[in-house]
Amino acid sequence: MTSLSIIMMEYQVERRPGSFHQGGAIFFLAFVLTGMMSIQNYGVALANAAAPTADVQAGGISEKGDLTLRQVLQLVLQNNPELSAFSREIAAHEGTKLQAGLFNNPEFSIEAEDINSSNSAIQKFATFRISQLIELGGKRPARVNVATLGQELADQAHAAKRLEIIARTASAFVDVLENQAQVSVMDDTLHLVQVAMETVVKRVEAGKAPPMEAIRSKVALSTASIELEQARRSLSAARTKLALLWGEAEPRFDRVLGELESFVEIPEFDQLVKRLEENPVVRQSLKNVAQREAMVELEKARKIPDITVDAGIRRYLGTDDTTAVVGMSIPIPIFNRNQGNELEARQRLNKAMDERMSVELQLRTEFVRNYESLLAARNEIRVLHDAVLPGAQNAFEITNRGYQLGKFSFLEMLDAQRTFFQNRILYVRALANYQRLVNTIEQLIAAPLADSATDSTRLNNQGKEHNQ
Repeated sequence: MTSLSIIMMEYQVERRPGSFHQGGAIFFLAFVLTGMMSIQNYGVALANAAAPTADVQAGGISEKGDLTLRQVLQLVLQNNPELSAFSREIAAHEGTKLQAGLFNNPEFSIEAEDINSSNSAIQKFATFRISQLIELGGKRPARVNVATLGQELADQAHAAKRLEIIARTASAFVDVLENQAQVSVMDDTLHLVQVAMETVVKRVEAGKAPPMEAIRSKVALSTASIELEQARRSLSAARTKLALLWGEAEPRFDRVLGELESFVEIPEFDQLVKRLEENPVVRQSLKNVAQREAMVELEKARKIPDITVDAGIRRYLGTDDTTAVVGMSIPIPIFNRNQGNELEARQRLNKAMDERMSVELQLRTEFVRNYESLLAARNEIRVLHDAVLPGAQNAFEITNRGYQLGKFSFLEMLDAQRTFFQNRILYVRALANYQRLVNTIEQLIAAPLADSATDSTRLNNQGKEHNQ
């Protein structure tokens, strides 16, 4: 069993909440579960991942049940119409490549002269001729090269779209996880508000608290009910958004299974920025430049005139004699030397080069922004987990007990309670934001962060050994 298989099995093992450890983030699991190890074998890996399993068949999913990320990815890769459209485009390029390599068809012609003339001195004859255009200057290989690069360009576009859809699916999966956690927090809030209201009512009935506190507790209960309903509606919208990725208008699953508290070691900036070149969008821009260069060579080859050779027989009708005829024609490149098409091809090559530089700059800018946001999100989670949440929980428990003993007012208890649950919601949002940022970073480098972290550790160890 490979290490990747072990990772996939261990993902379902329960983790201690709130602990920071090196593990696969959501998008890392997307890569692992689809078998993606590098962009070179990306197509084969996703083709294997798209194969139906016992849990997910091509026709859809069961009416009820929980979905893992593996199942979601399989559904999307099998049924997403955007990927299907890109696959059709690749298949179309097969025809373009085939057509580019074909020779020109020969032409058969029949000529007859003076067949209705009454002058016996004029020879009547008919000529049967076959003509063949012969391309010179390497036009056909150049055409095939352009078509081949066009197909490779379509492959890279398909890989880029697949990577985008995987990242979009992982983010939508995180959205559902986040909303499920928020519904759970809101449900806990409603339960504790109900308990608090019962305590308030007892204190009011016993004459230990003013009647106004009972009214305030009912308002707090109504507010908690509204917030719970809003969280449920947000969850419903997130589930629908996820289901739409594989073409289902209505979600037919119960829950998604995953762990928001899953963290990955973040490699150094310099280590990650080098991997931007592996992004299929960059490879697509490079392939576009290569195709434009091939088109320039094709237009240069088209400057060389082609020749047409013909051969046939001529039949003299009056004498029944037959003779062979041969011929050759070649255009004289005086006016049209294909200079316009060559100029156009060169300008489009310059445009492709500018677009490549623009793509690299845009990816680097986006990477810098998301990398800094990821570091900030990690620090935010640590502060919330280590300081804010324990303090808010402790304050809530103390004020709650103190209110029952009459040491704190109802408003102080209610404020501590709301602060605690607001920070729980903030923690859930921070976790989800962290996972989405990991998804984005891994989409930009087209590889799991764990792989980059391993490479960085190995290089550091090698450097230490060399210094020793």
